[in-house]
Amino acid sequence: MKKVFLFSMMSLMALTFCALVGCSKDKNEANGNGGSAGTNNGGATGEYVDLGLTSGTKWKAMNEVNEADTVYDFFTYDEAMDRFGSSLPTKEQWEELKSECQWSWTGSGYDVTGPNGNSISLPAAGDRDCGGSVYDVGSYGIYWSSTPGFEGAWGIYFYSGSVGMFDGGYCYGCSVRLVQD
Repeated sequence: MKKVFLFSMMSLMALTFCALVGCSKDKNEANGNGGSAGTNNGGATGEYVDLGLTSGTKWKAMNEVNEADTVYDFFTYDEAMDRFGSSLPTKEQWEELKSECQWSWTGSGYDVTGPNGNSISLPAAGDRDCGGSVYDVGSYGIYWSSTPGFEGAWGIYFYSGSVGMFDGGYCYGCSVRLVQD
């Protein structure tokens, strides 16, 4: 009886969470590979958006797909570097995006609007720890950079009300957004 009650309570909590943050079986809605890619950018997956940044860096409109992770599209640092190399943003490029753009929380990620009014969307796709557990899909985002750190590699993290840099272990699974100089 106790197990049935606990299962019922957990199910009710999951349904309440989904009603609040919008759960989806379609991975593309959570990882940024489906739906709207932001404004003034056409929404094409392969398109790069000029946000009017000082460096002239253009940001890809959508997250990258990882065929090895058919649910979340997370990459370890080594996977991301092997596949994308210099197309991964540097720590400095993430910092420029953070400082020069307006970040607006959407309830499941950020719309990032550049000085010229163009924007991209960065979904809160969650992350995967080194043990394989996935966390915070829809409420937390973490993206790799190409810049090595002290503990692994630098990246950016965000959730409602906060955007910052982190130094994470190479084995973590994170989202990937590419840049074009």
